[in-house]
Amino acid sequence: MAPAPGSGLRRKGAAGPGSLRQGLRRAWQEKHRVLLAPQYTGLVAAWLCLAEVGVTHWVIQRVAYTEIDWKAYMDEVEGVVNGTLDYTQLKGDTGPLVYPAGFVYIFLGLYYITNRGTNIRLAQYLFGALYLVTLLLVFRIYSRTRKVPPYVFFFMCCASYRIHSIYILRLFNDPVAMAILFLAVNLFLEERWSWGCFFFSLAVSVKMNVLLFAPGLLFLLLWRFGLLGTIPKLSICALLQVVLGLPFLLENPVGYMTRSFDLGRQFLFKWTVNWRFLPEEVFQHRAFHLALLAAHLGALGLFALHRWHRSERSLLSLLKDPAERKSPPQPLTANQVVFVLFTSNFIGVCCSRSLHYQFYVWYFHTLPYLLWCTPAGKLSHLLRVLILGLIELSWNTYPSTLCSSASLHLCHGIILLQLWYGTTAPLEPQGPPAAQKTTPSLKKTE
Repeated sequence: MAPAPGSGLRRKGAAGPGSLRQGLRRAWQEKHRVLLAPQYTGLVAAWLCLAEVGVTHWVIQRVAYTEIDWKAYMDEVEGVVNGTLDYTQLKGDTGPLVYPAGFVYIFLGLYYITNRGTNIRLAQYLFGALYLVTLLLVFRIYSRTRKVPPYVFFFMCCASYRIHSIYILRLFNDPVAMAILFLAVNLFLEERWSWGCFFFSLAVSVKMNVLLFAPGLLFLLLWRFGLLGTIPKLSICALLQVVLGLPFLLENPVGYMTRSFDLGRQFLFKWTVNWRFLPEEVFQHRAFHLALLAAHLGALGLFALHRWHRSERSLLSLLKDPAERKSPPQPLTANQVVFVLFTSNFIGVCCSRSLHYQFYVWYFHTLPYLLWCTPAGKLSHLLRVLILGLIELSWNTYPSTLCSSASLHLCHGIILLQLWYGTTAPLEPQGPPAAQKTTPSLKKTE
C-alpha cells in the first residue's frame, strides 16, 4: 500500500529536530572540550586577554589608586638624576634604595615618561600594558606544556583582585621583574639559553626574588651543557650585573653591593602574610631564619636528587660534557624545563622569611602548573581549584591573621606534597616501552 501523500516529508521533518539536537549536543561537547583540553589553551588565552583589556581599563578608571612605593621609587631614581651615584645616599619615603641597578634604569625611564612620576594615570596604563604582556608570556609557556585545563586560566586572570591591585593600583617593581623572568623562560623553551640567561640576569637586576629560580636554572644548564658549557652562560649573568652596576660600583662598590644585594635584610612583622601565627620574637629570631634556610636547601637537594634528575646515575654526572656521558641526554622537553624552574621558585617561596602582599606575584602565575602538572588522580580538580581559592583568600586578607597565614602554609604544604608524590624520578625513564607507559606527568606531551 502506497504511503499517504506527504508522509515521507513528515518523516524527513521528524528527523530534522533529532539532527539539530545531535548537532547542538556535539557543539556543547566541543565547548566542554575547549574548557578542559589543554590543546585549546591558545584559543581560551586569546579570549581572556581580550577580556583583561576591559577589566584592566575598568579597574584603572573606577578603583582608587593607593600610594605605597611609587613615590619612593621616583625619589630614589631622582637622586640619580641629580647626580648621586653612591647607593648609600639614595633613598625615598619608605627608606633606602635596596634594589639592583636594573631597577634604577627601568624606573628612571618611567620617571621621565610620567613627568617625573606625577602622571599616575599614565603609569597605571603602562603597568596595565605590562600586565597584558606578562599574561601573553605566561600563556605561551602553558601552551607549550599542555598540562593545565583552559578553564583554570580564568582564575589566573580575571578573578584575582590582589594581582590587579599589585600591577595597576600599587605600581610595585615586582611585576617588572617577573615579566622579564617569564621572557627568559620562553627563551629557555626555545633553546636560546644565552639570551635566556641575559634576560634572567636582567630580571635579577630589578629585584632579587628572581634568584629563587636560580637553583633550577643551574640544574638545567648543567644537564644541558655540563660544567664547562655552563660557565659561559653564568658569565653572561655575571657580566650583565657588572655592566649595569658599573657607575655605582665605581662610586662606592661596598655601598652598592651591601644595599642592592642585602640577603640579611630584616622584615617588619606587621607586613608578613605567611608567618602571622608566630610570636614576633620568633619571627625575628636568627635561629628561625637559619632553620628556614636549612629547610630551603634541604628541599632543593631532595628535589634535585629525586625529582629533577633524569637518570639513575649520580648527580655529579651532570658535571661531565654531555657528549662524554654514558648515555648522551635528549633535549629537554618544555615540561622538564618548566617543572624544574617553577618548583625551584615555589620551594623558595615556601621557605621565605616573610612574604609581603606584593610578593604574591612571585609565584601566582606558576600555581596552575604546579597544581595540574601531576596526574588528576593525585589531587582532584575540585580540590585544586579550592586550593587556588584559599591561596587567593589568604593573600586578600588584610591585615593577615592567624587563620589566613596558617591556611596559606597548609595550601603550600599540600602542593609541595603532591609535587613530591605525584612525580617520580627519573623524569624520562630509559627502560623498555612497557616501563615507559608509567612515565609520570613530566613526560613530554607536545
